[in-house]
Amino acid sequence: MKELRQTHYIVQENTLSGTIERVTFHNEENGYCVLRVKPNKKGKIVTVVGNCAAPNAGEQIASRGQWIKNEQYGDQFKAEEITTSEPGNLAGIERYIGSGLIDGIGPTYAKKLVDKFGPEVFNIIDNRSKQLEEVDGIGPKRRKEIKSSWEKQKAVRQIMVFLHQHGISTARAVRIYKTYGDESIQQLRRNPYRLSNDLHGVGFKTADSIAAKLGVEPDAESRIEAGIEYALKIATDNGHCALPESELIESSSDLLGVQQNQIESCLENLIHKRKAERDDITGTSLIFPPKLLKAEKEVAKRMIGLISKASSHPEIATAKAINWCESKIGYSLAEGQRKAVEEALVQRLLIITGGPGVGKTTILKSLLLILLAKKVKAILCAPTGRAAKRMSESTGLEASTIHRLLEFQGSKGSFAHDENNPLSGDLFIVDEASMIDLPLMDAFLRSLPENAHLILVGDVDQLPSVGPGSILSDFIKSEKIPVARLTAIFRQSSESRIIGAAHEINDGHIPIELADKSAANRNSDFFFVKCEDPEQTSDRIIELVRNQIPHRLGFDSIDDIQVITPMHRGSLGTQNLNRNLQDAINPPTESTFEIERFGALYRTGDKVIQIRNNYEKETLNGDIGKIIEISTDPGIVTIRFSGNRIVSYEPGELDEIAPAFAITVHKSQGSEFPCVVIPVSTQHFVLLQRNLLYTAITRGSQTVVLVGQKKAAAMAIKNIDTRQRYRGLLDRLKNK
Repeated sequence: MKELRQTHYIVQENTLSGTIERVTFHNEENGYCVLRVKPNKKGKIVTVVGNCAAPNAGEQIASRGQWIKNEQYGDQFKAEEITTSEPGNLAGIERYIGSGLIDGIGPTYAKKLVDKFGPEVFNIIDNRSKQLEEVDGIGPKRRKEIKSSWEKQKAVRQIMVFLHQHGISTARAVRIYKTYGDESIQQLRRNPYRLSNDLHGVGFKTADSIAAKLGVEPDAESRIEAGIEYALKIATDNGHCALPESELIESSSDLLGVQQNQIESCLENLIHKRKAERDDITGTSLIFPPKLLKAEKEVAKRMIGLISKASSHPEIATAKAINWCESKIGYSLAEGQRKAVEEALVQRLLIITGGPGVGKTTILKSLLLILLAKKVKAILCAPTGRAAKRMSESTGLEASTIHRLLEFQGSKGSFAHDENNPLSGDLFIVDEASMIDLPLMDAFLRSLPENAHLILVGDVDQLPSVGPGSILSDFIKSEKIPVARLTAIFRQSSESRIIGAAHEINDGHIPIELADKSAANRNSDFFFVKCEDPEQTSDRIIELVRNQIPHRLGFDSIDDIQVITPMHRGSLGTQNLNRNLQDAINPPTESTFEIERFGALYRTGDKVIQIRNNYEKETLNGDIGKIIEISTDPGIVTIRFSGNRIVSYEPGELDEIAPAFAITVHKSQGSEFPCVVIPVSTQHFVLLQRNLLYTAITRGSQTVVLVGQKKAAAMAIKNIDTRQRYRGLLDRLKNK
């Protein structure tokens, strides 16, 4: 664990032990603390920062970490590990029990107790608490209060010692205690594998390591069942809704190192317990997590239910209405747009799909103009905050995220709106529908009122959702749902080489900028910069973002330019590019504060991205913001997100964000940036896919720059991703 720092630091790994004189700050949620400690060796009181479950003044501390130099606050000890123990001298004991740790004892009674019992005071409280009544002012009621509070604090200490002994870091140990409380040890002994389901940041392998230390045998049923569930979870994390039974058995056997017949037996146990379900809708035996199987069935039922109902819009003469709309907007709709509007006016359910520049927004604006004039209540939403903001800007109407619309309740893990508490509205329009995964589509459809009309808008050729399913693609392929597919590029859009190149790539053609350098137009909005070596490509990207693009085109390096790359690792992955871009465009200064947590370094002025939903903070996976402040004590990071939303993070919450000078293509979905820079290299061989490159290019609104190898770009354009996500929704729709 690394913490707050200013400019440069680091001396060496070290240890420090002493007495806690004062707890300057302590966050009970994550254990982060700032302590003033008097070293056991001679020396002045020092500041120790780190994680500790329940530090108290007077306790002994043993810590391991590094001394750092902070120019404003002097030397600090950044502890990677902190353990505490009861104080060893009378002064420490008095400070400890009078610190507020024990209910019923303040400084006055602490002095009385130490004067009366000396170093035996802990033993008295533990084993002979009746003797506490010998102290003036302590009666039976206060004695019971002291005893109860002491037992609680002792339990916390025992739990932390147990967790540390089993290789669990203090930060995670605090989370475990917060989750299970006094039952932590019993819960872990009973089933250590529940950690991977109950706690963010604790995976199966960590739980398996703890289980081994607790004596769980490699072939124990509890271990095998947990391993099967983990193998299914890996599959859903990769976009699958299920796994073929044979593949699940094989992968679980490899993961756990046990025979396949043992896996088969434990899989039957899981199915019997309804922790997994078998389904053969596709003709192959698939194993589903129960929630996803139920979601598939619900989505299929509700989508077919929608198309089976007639429109309940007010009676509209479509041709007359469209002519009226054209007179209002001042231009005529193209044939494809006109047909799409006609369909939307008469259908209960419609999908509108097409690439950039084909007029999807024009259709929505025209449709809304007509229906709002008929007093139809329209609700607009999108999967991400950025997509909702773009939708609002393009239509002039309010749009929200789906989660906010359904009123997600973080404490319950569910939505306020469902079939029992439906939304209010006549027409629901969802943009960027390709990003919606199966669980979210299930929740959304269940929240629609009985009379709802639904329009899904999206580009089916972009990447599918990060979560499980290929929802939009399955809806279209089922041929059960009306679809308006737009292909014609309009005049203004056709002048954009970004849009032209995107369509060429999507059709499998190599853009002229990649084929013939002499044909490239210096006044274009789409460029290719040739670099054969990955390291050279990385350096060139840094130079483009720091100097060349800002100077030539006027874009701001942080606010306007976004590097989008296919992967995390390698010289052209997000990890390396973020480090290099941060040092190049937001270098440290004497007035810049930094904080380092969970393997990432953050500075004031950095661009960051939210990497998981936090509904209490109203920040969603994919939201991008800028750090505007890092407080020196206790290291609170304040971020400004779009819409001028200001959100603060404790040090222990920084695993919810990541640097965002460079982001993956998946993380860029639903967003649009003035300028996008994209590395293309054979280093990304396994991720050279047409839909990845197409999606990345369509994120740029004004300028797109590809940097790298023509060969890599050509490989991506030719490579159609044929990997199928295992799921049953398409067959369920076809069979309805």
